[in-house]
Amino acid sequence: MKNRTTLTSLILMLLFQFSMAQNVADFFSKADTFFNTYVKNGRVDYKSLKENPTSLNELVDLANGIAVSESDKATYQAFWINGYNLSVIKGIVANYPIKSPLDKAGFFDKTKYDIGGKSITLNDIENKLLRGNFPKEARFHFVLVCAGLGCPPIINNAYLPNTLESQLQKQTKIALNNPSFIKIKGKKVQLSQLFEWYKGDFTQDGKSEIDYVNQYRNEKIDSGAKVSYYAYDWTLNEIK
Repeated sequence: MKNRTTLTSLILMLLFQFSMAQNVADFFSKADTFFNTYVKNGRVDYKSLKENPTSLNELVDLANGIAVSESDKATYQAFWINGYNLSVIKGIVANYPIKSPLDKAGFFDKTKYDIGGKSITLNDIENKLLRGNFPKEARFHFVLVCAGLGCPPIINNAYLPNTLESQLQKQTKIALNNPSFIKIKGKKVQLSQLFEWYKGDFTQDGKSEIDYVNQYRNEKIDSGAKVSYYAYDWTLNEIK
């Protein structure tokens, strides 16, 4: 009887793991379709989602039933990057029409989203689940999209475990080679306020902000350039 009970428990555990794996794969596939449908040129079609939020709600509901382990680094990071971006979109749609995410008090630090089996704020996804668990990974800042135009643009694909590294690298290079994001004039360089707010992420191991940026630049910035920060543009990244 004991052996039979053990076998039954093992079978149930394997079935649960298989079901969870299927849900994770389904989530990434549906997230990819969602972003491809509602994102264009770095902007989101919030108006259409407000009129018909079914696909967004179904995707978020699916995401809430998924548990990912940080031991599976690529799956964990890809899930929570998509989870953050989807939660931002859900928050905007819930308050649409709106001109900026900052027009909703507590948008990032008070409003909670049910995702990944947690009830969690956007700030906690970014700072505890991602930055907190992977403090060396500064490229998160170029894929987490806060719904403001000052943020690097959202892409029309999901971040996937098997392509995450190349996606992180690509989006970081795009941002740091964009003259509207990194503004250079002679011996002066203006960086996004992202670099001011999260300076510690970009100056690890004795590196300067310019050292970090130059890792991804095609045309390197003079290491002696004077650094300042331009104001963040919180205007909503909506398709008009």
